[in-house]
Amino acid sequence: MKHYTYNTSGTCARQLSFDLDGRTVHNVSFSGGCNGNLKAISKLVEGMDARELVEKLSGNTCGFKNTSCADQLARAIKAAEAEQSL
Repeated sequence: MKHYTYNTSGTCARQLSFDLDGRTVHNVSFSGGCNGNLKAISKLVEGMDARELVEKLSGNTCGFKNTSCADQLARAIKAAEAEQSL
């Protein structure tokens, strides 16, 4: 299992972290942002396949922003998977 930290862009959350065990996502947490909503996202994605998470959350927006905390999580997972395949 490998731990990742990702600095977000364009969201209230400043940073997120998670673990990847192969393609399985664990221990997602956010710094900043809407605490209750982000705790819920973390619980919902626990144990989820990384590719399924990316498919479901990519492109999700928040208000007038072109991204969201969920979209940033998808981007972080994609970056981690790319790093793993190097």
